[in-house]
Amino acid sequence: MKREARVKEHEAETERQLEERPIQKIKEKPYITITETALFVGVSRPTIYGYLRRGELQAKRIGSKYFLIREDIENFFSQQDKFEPIRSEKKAITEFYTTQEILQKYNISNSGLYKIAQTQNFPKTLHRGKTMWSKEHIDRYFKKRNPSEEITEWYTVAEIQEKFGMTLSAIYCLVSKESIPKIKVGIEARYSKKHFDLAKGVAEPEAPKFYTVPQAMAKFNMTRDQLYHYLKTYNVTRVKEGRNIKIDKSELDDVLGKLLAPPSI
Repeated sequence: MKREARVKEHEAETERQLEERPIQKIKEKPYITITETALFVGVSRPTIYGYLRRGELQAKRIGSKYFLIREDIENFFSQQDKFEPIRSEKKAITEFYTTQEILQKYNISNSGLYKIAQTQNFPKTLHRGKTMWSKEHIDRYFKKRNPSEEITEWYTVAEIQEKFGMTLSAIYCLVSKESIPKIKVGIEARYSKKHFDLAKGVAEPEAPKFYTVPQAMAKFNMTRDQLYHYLKTYNVTRVKEGRNIKIDKSELDDVLGKLLAPPSI
């Protein structure tokens, strides 16, 4: 219902601008903006973005705006038999893990996996009696919560006790409280040296890199509603500072870099 309301709002805005900005002026321009394209064709801006994302229309970025060639637009729509509302298409899932592969790769118990799956709703299927899990969704979830591939230095429990003089219960309490990444080597647990040092205050934290909402909108040429749709759908990390929302740069680049191919002429 919210989406339909936004689309109607965009369509009403298009109608208003049609009355205020004669189409003839747009027809005289060889290059037109996305807003002008929507006015020229008589559809909403999200509809034009849909054509751009699927590569049916192409645009070139100049400064902070994208421009389309008016003749290309005329040719494209003159070949259409009828107008079809743009609906998002789900990407087909082609790569899967077995349950056993997930347990071995991410050092998690069977019950732990199913507990996480209940809250995350991972796509899955059955193949010859075996449960198969979407590789992309599983990897994305565990990469955010256990980035072991990016960590190269680890403490053993004995090393932590020797360096910081901590008891076992104090170590486990700190690991749980600070969500310190860990791995298992055989039966021995090891903890991220970098994260443990940060938790104990013996290392300086790296300055996080963020986008502001306007910066993210400008970079990916999105409306605020479109941006927040992707932030919510892919659970991109956001931090609130006063009235401002900051978005994790690497996570957003990773998500939108795969979903939105850069438009080109």
